Amino acid sequence: MKTFPLPGLTLQEAKELQFRLVDEITREFRGSEILTRGDLGVVKGLNKPRITEKVEKVLARFFRTDSCMLVRGAGTNAIRMALFSCVNPGDHILVHDAPIYPTTQTTIDLLNLQVVRADFNRTESIVETLESNPNVKAALIQYTRQKMDDRYDMKAVIETIKSNRPNLPVVTDDNYAALKVKRIGAELGADLSCFSLFKLLGPEGIGCIVGKAEYIRKLVRQNYSGGLQVQGYEALEALQGLIYAPVMLAIQAEVNERLVTRLNNKEIAGVKRAFLANAQSKVLLVEFEQEIAEKVLEEAEKLGAAPYPVGAESRYEFVPMFYRVSGTFLAAVPALEKRMIRINPMRSGEETVLRILKSAIEKAVESM
Repeated sequence: MKTFPLPGLTLQEAKELQFRLVDEITREFRGSEILTRGDLGVVKGLNKPRITEKVEKVLARFFRTDSCMLVRGAGTNAIRMALFSCVNPGDHILVHDAPIYPTTQTTIDLLNLQVVRADFNRTESIVETLESNPNVKAALIQYTRQKMDDRYDMKAVIETIKSNRPNLPVVTDDNYAALKVKRIGAELGADLSCFSLFKLLGPEGIGCIVGKAEYIRKLVRQNYSGGLQVQGYEALEALQGLIYAPVMLAIQAEVNERLVTRLNNKEIAGVKRAFLANAQSKVLLVEFEQEIAEKVLEEAEKLGAAPYPVGAESRYEFVPMFYRVSGTFLAAVPALEKRMIRINPMRSGEETVLRILKSAIEKAVESM
């Protein structure tokens, strides 16, 4: 079995990203504005808090895009709204030939979109599918992997679509990739990129859409209600989280790299092999020699490991997380459920992860 995890940022690159974001903040905000909790309500002429507008301007420049809109409903609603801005109910949409992330499938169902599949791992498949389906009205690309053997390059997929259909709107789901990779979808030529700020140390329920102004202007017009606005204090919290996320995620990636090496060097009995994969966040997949996955997860929780995500890398998640392989991966390879788990070290070091894993395996084997 071979996996193709997304290339991540080095610690130095992550620090430079942090510094660039802070620099953009100082270009938009007065110092005294940063030392507040933000404003509230629909300010006349803006129909949103002034601080929210300022944060959106910062993020548009930071991600090198025309425009930005903060939305309620986290990454799920960001994708839903992005699709709503560029397709009509019942339209045909191009997606990767793989299990669709469940919350995205809900949006597809809600809009009654007709899915047209192409193998994004092969650019010729994209070309053939677009040529044989002229009724496709938009494309949706998930940045992270949907199958273990996915290896497509986001830039190549976007360029292939745009070279064949220059005016076809391309929406990218950048959840679990934003601030972990050098460029998000909108920086690589997509029309809109969507991601959750809760996954980047921000407040619950806040999502972000960045990209072309023509689509975001449409969404702003349609979301005029005061109850839909992201308040100033929420926007500031989101910005504060983004500042610390790149370096934190780069450290997490370093720990993962060391873990996969040590496990594949047979440091812990009972582990058959380990992989790094984006499933959906970049995690460690551990395959056991026996079908003990469920019991290992049960024992790991008793030893201090988190058994399930809150926001998947949210600010509440700092102990290592031991949990089942993602639903999209299991849909592709159901047999993995009994002998494989995924581990995200979060803020812990590899020694903590290895200690919990070793003890959990021993207890699981003893109980058989």
